Amino acid sequence: MATQPSVAWPPIVTRSGDATLIIRQATLADVPTLERWDADPDVIACATDDPDAMQAFEGAIWPDEIAMGSDVTCYYIAELDGRPIGAMQVIDPHLEPTHYWGEIEQNLRAIDIWIGDDSDRNKGHGRTMMAAVINRCFEEPSVTAIVIDPLNSNTEAHRFYQRLGFKIVGRRMFGEDDCLIHRLERADWREGN
Repeated sequence: MATQPSVAWPPIVTRSGDATLIIRQATLADVPTLERWDADPDVIACATDDPDAMQAFEGAIWPDEIAMGSDVTCYYIAELDGRPIGAMQVIDPHLEPTHYWGEIEQNLRAIDIWIGDDSDRNKGHGRTMMAAVINRCFEEPSVTAIVIDPLNSNTEAHRFYQRLGFKIVGRRMFGEDDCLIHRLERADWREGN
């Protein structure tokens, strides 16, 4: 019987500008950093439209989130020359246990990304991180597409994802969050990159 492709990978090493960027699995040692980023007002604004939110990822208890890492959901930390600058979550949306995406086809990946500190934003690191993780997702031959769910109000994120080749699928509510779903097909990524 064939095993399900995993989203838990060894580190990815690439370049962002003149610096080395490593994307590695998050560990419990990263919890204080993730908690700090989770409370950052700009990260919160990208994750929820709730003006009273105190946390970007409502209800996230970071030691538990990291401990639940598996073959179907995994958090990553991006380090620029050894300094954490951002985080990513990669999931198999068909198999992950919370069923956040509901009924969804097999052979997809879903990615969340955030840059933690304002001083690291708008410098191209997010694009480097996304490109590296998209490439890693598509290394698995069975993965046909990647889906993302930025808030409908986050037009800056829409432009970012569309520059990477994602196409709009349509609006969808995830709980109270009004999102604009985007999808990147394997063929579109190959053509554009």
